Amino acid sequence: MPKPLIALVGRPNVGKSTFFNRLIGEPRAVVDDTPGTTRDRQFGESEWNGVAFDVVDTGGIEIASREPNAKPLSVDSADFIPEIRAQAELAITEADAVIFLTDAASGPTAADHEVADILRKHQKMADGQPRPPVFLAVNKGDNPARRDEAYGFYELGMGDPFPISAMHGIGTGDLLDAVIAALPKQEAVEEDTSVKVAIVGRPNVGKSSLLNRLLGEERAIVSPIPGTTRDAIDTQLEYEGMAVTLIDTAGIRRRGHISVGVEKYSVLRTLRAIDRADVVLLLIDAVEGITAQDAHIAGMVIDKNRSVVVVVNKWDAVEKDTHTMNIFTDTVRQGLHFLDYVPILFISAKTGQRTDQVLPTALRVQEERLVRIPTSELNQIVREAMDKHMPSFKSGRRLKILYASQVDTDPPTFLFHVNSPELVHFTYRRFLENQIRERYSFLGTPLRLSFRGRSDKG
Repeated sequence: MPKPLIALVGRPNVGKSTFFNRLIGEPRAVVDDTPGTTRDRQFGESEWNGVAFDVVDTGGIEIASREPNAKPLSVDSADFIPEIRAQAELAITEADAVIFLTDAASGPTAADHEVADILRKHQKMADGQPRPPVFLAVNKGDNPARRDEAYGFYELGMGDPFPISAMHGIGTGDLLDAVIAALPKQEAVEEDTSVKVAIVGRPNVGKSSLLNRLLGEERAIVSPIPGTTRDAIDTQLEYEGMAVTLIDTAGIRRRGHISVGVEKYSVLRTLRAIDRADVVLLLIDAVEGITAQDAHIAGMVIDKNRSVVVVVNKWDAVEKDTHTMNIFTDTVRQGLHFLDYVPILFISAKTGQRTDQVLPTALRVQEERLVRIPTSELNQIVREAMDKHMPSFKSGRRLKILYASQVDTDPPTFLFHVNSPELVHFTYRRFLENQIRERYSFLGTPLRLSFRGRSDKG
């Protein structure tokens, strides 16, 4: 069952990113210790009172393009209103709860009123069912006088304001208590043992065409069923005796409310689909090649520890010679260099070229995700790795690996007992992963390596 999603909405400079960082417990510009994975995606995981949830800062979703060297817009500029509107609409259509952040120092602004109007307008679905609840947070209440300013925000008509300081954590507990209490209760459902395959990618890369092609080729369709992501339709089918659920994320254009620009950066629906999936099919447009948004979506998959197959679609539209596929493969590997272990398929959903390889590859990747290495063999791999390349010294000390074991699958997770985790350099972590993959490829599947010191408990 996917975790609830809480979206942070508001005009610029009200402290959404500061509050986001407080919720996820880390500064997020994100700097990963694996080369090539420094990313700035504004979503993460959090927990409050035992309830885990995903959180997204919609201010981190770039919506309108800006001309080079353009002057920054003021917070109440009319030119900025379309961006604010798109972010608010996206949040309220996709999230389970919305936190609307404002600034106590400036008081209610025209842009705040615009956001409030949007949220109120869209809090009723067409069928009369309520939209996710909205909580008004008045940020930068760093002292009693500032917190008193929160009462002026009643004029927004968004209910009781919660005075908070995202910087110092003042009042955030009361806000989160209210948010968690209002989240939809997770109902017990019969366990779904099917392999869940999500089709994700930028708009117009052919997600719907691939879905239709796969369903057209497979005759044993069980039924279309409502998905957890709003307005998504999951399709269950049987492939060579195995139950498969295809999760479609193609339907981003909804009811004419969300602008074309925000479709390009609609991470919320993609995030929910990835969260529910076992294997992700990342579609790339062969004509356009690798883009920054492709890498952005790939990073979302990595953050969720999901397995992935890169599917290069529209291959029929590319002029080719005997070297084209190898050159494009190298380009994909370079553009997604933190996904060097994934299979790459070149297909045409339009003509059906090689689409018969998609589901078999996805199911093979899922099998790899469940592989477990015997402890004795894993330690043999580690010993041989250390014989091949000893860790370098750090502060006069050298890393020693005392013992290793695979503690979980789905995804494969390895625990290394070492003399000191601080001595593990990211390059040696990567070396160990590569040595494991030389023996067990774990095709398309991320590996989690954890290092525990002698005195660590648990």
